[in-house]
Parts: sequence; structure tokens; C-alpha cells
Amino acid sequence: MERTRRSGVRRVHAHVMEVTKITEYIKETALAAGFELAGIAGVHDSPELDYFPEWIASGYAGDMHYMEKRNEAGDLKRGSLQCVAPWARSVIVCAINYNTEQPYSTEVAAQDKGWISRYAWSREDYHDAVMRRLRTVEAKIAAAATDIQTRCYVDTGPLVERVYAKYAGVGWIGKNTCIINQKIGSWLFLGVILTSLELTADLPAPDRCGSCTRCIDACPTDALIAPYELDANRCISYLTIEKRGSIPEQMRDGIGRQVYGCDICQDVCPWNRKAPSTSSPEFQARPELVNPALDWLAEMKIEEFRQVFRGSPVKRTKLSGLRRNAVIAMGNSGHPEFGETLENLTEDEDPVIADTARWALRKLCG
Repeated sequence: MERTRRSGVRRVHAHVMEVTKITEYIKETALAAGFELAGIAGVHDSPELDYFPEWIASGYAGDMHYMEKRNEAGDLKRGSLQCVAPWARSVIVCAINYNTEQPYSTEVAAQDKGWISRYAWSREDYHDAVMRRLRTVEAKIAAAATDIQTRCYVDTGPLVERVYAKYAGVGWIGKNTCIINQKIGSWLFLGVILTSLELTADLPAPDRCGSCTRCIDACPTDALIAPYELDANRCISYLTIEKRGSIPEQMRDGIGRQVYGCDICQDVCPWNRKAPSTSSPEFQARPELVNPALDWLAEMKIEEFRQVFRGSPVKRTKLSGLRRNAVIAMGNSGHPEFGETLENLTEDEDPVIADTARWALRKLCG
């Protein structure tokens, strides 16, 4: 067996299993590795992928310029797998449930506490937890096939995972742009394995959103500009995680108490009413991250930030971003006891924090 580590591509020469049988074998292996769902999508262009360049051209990606990367021919890499993996013939899509038993953000009335998105409550970064399972599946494929290539991605590859998840039958793309499964809901982490094997593709999942618009109606910042269309510039998840520097003032009221990500459009989704809770230990919630104290986050120092969020996806927003978000939430809280803390933060050495604290103090004082 030979593996090219730098490119992430695995080349295998081993005992061969008939391709007509390996499709089901792969799905069984995925379930045995801890995934709840697994399906196969073919490598082909789709209407959803055709829309992606238009979405980029409209500026809806905000400052996420990595989505705009192009190949030498000028084509968007995320627009077609042929640009980045011309050898790929099938996409194996695996999904795992990360829902926990804690109440949804829409069920919690404590405005003096912050809200960290459900997926970031655990101690281990989901990228690592999902990739570990994908590697197990990949190794099983390597032992069953011959002269193939594979490559694994967990939310970091140049492809639109949810499109392939739809065509793999894992779930449909909801009006909030999340993948929704009829039985499990939308609290799903996706992982994909590209392979040069010609596998039997599944049927795409039918759209079961119907006439429901609860996610669109519930979005506080009107980020869902139309069914299935998201303007990241207005999305609370984008603003609190990806956006660097100051958040535009006109967007701050809508952020509410969200300090990292946002679950609102999923919380109100009818398909999540009876969503099961995960049994995976990696995704269990850390109590201190469920409804965290806003003043704790706003005054956090770098050493504590590194210790508390070691291995956590919350690191992506960086300390400055997390503190900025907490200050905005304090301004939105309506709780005057935050006044003294905000007054002190107006003199913070971080100019973004200081400026945001002045806004929050004005907001708090009416």
C-alpha cells in the first residue's frame, strides 16, 4: 500500500471486491464506524452547483474569500469536482448526529446569558471526531478495492458538501440551506470521501419543506433572503465567527445574545421537534458552555481562552471576536447590572472592544 500524505490522496493496490457489492459494504462500514447515515452521490454538475457562482458574484459570501478560489482556467474550485479532483467518480457522504438533550436557544429566556451554537459545546473539535471515523471507512475501502484513489474532507474541502449529501440521499437542502433528514433532523455533521470507484449512486432526497417558512420568518437579521438563499453578510453565524473587526451597527440588534454561531433557524424547524440526542461521547455538552455568563466571556484573558477552548471550534472566532460578541449581547440584554463592566470595557486596549462597548452602553442606557 502506498499513501501520498502531502496531497491527502490515498492510492491503493490490494485485494479487489466487486464494485457491485462494495457500495453496500461501504455503507455498512460507515454505520459501524459511528455514522448514522451514509449514501453515495455521483460526480456530476447540478442546479445547486450551477447557482454557486451566482451566489459568489452577488457578494453573499461576505469576507469568506477562500470560497472564491479559482483554478488556472478561472473556474471556481467549489463549483465542480472536476476542477480539484478529476479522478473522482463517486462521493461517499456520511452524517453523524450531534444533537444533545439541552433546550433549544428559542426555549431559553435568560437574556443575561450568552448562546454558543450547539455544535460547539463539546471538548473535541467536530472536524477531528468526524475525520477519525472517515479514516476508518477509508481504510476499509482500501482493503476491499484495488488501484483506487480516495480523499477525505470534513467541512474544509473545495466542494459544497450539502449538495452531494442531497444527491446521496442523506437529506434534502432545507429553506435555511441546512441538510435535513426526515428521521434525524438537521443537527448533522457531514463528512465526505471522494473515490475513483464507480459506485452505485443513491436517489436524491425529496424536499419535504413544503410551504413552511418558519426558518425564514424566525431569522432576526433577515439573512434568508429567499427560500434556499442565504446572504452570509446578514447571517449571525457568519457575523459572530467569520467576521473580523467591527460588526456593522445595523446588524447588532439582531444578534441578540448569540456569542458564537446561531441555531435559531434549526431550533424552529418542525423536523427538529423530535430530533434524537446523540450517544457519542465526543459531542456531549460542557455545562459551562451552555448559556455562558456574558461578563465572563467579555472579560476573558488570552490564557483562559486558550485553556477553556483548547480543541474547540470556538477558537475560530479568536478571543477578540468572542469578547466583541459578548459585549454586543450585553448591550442587547436589557440588564443594567452590565453597565459597570461595559463602562470599564470602553477603555479596553482592543479598539474594537472599546468601540463596541460604547455602543452597548448607549444601547443599555436607552
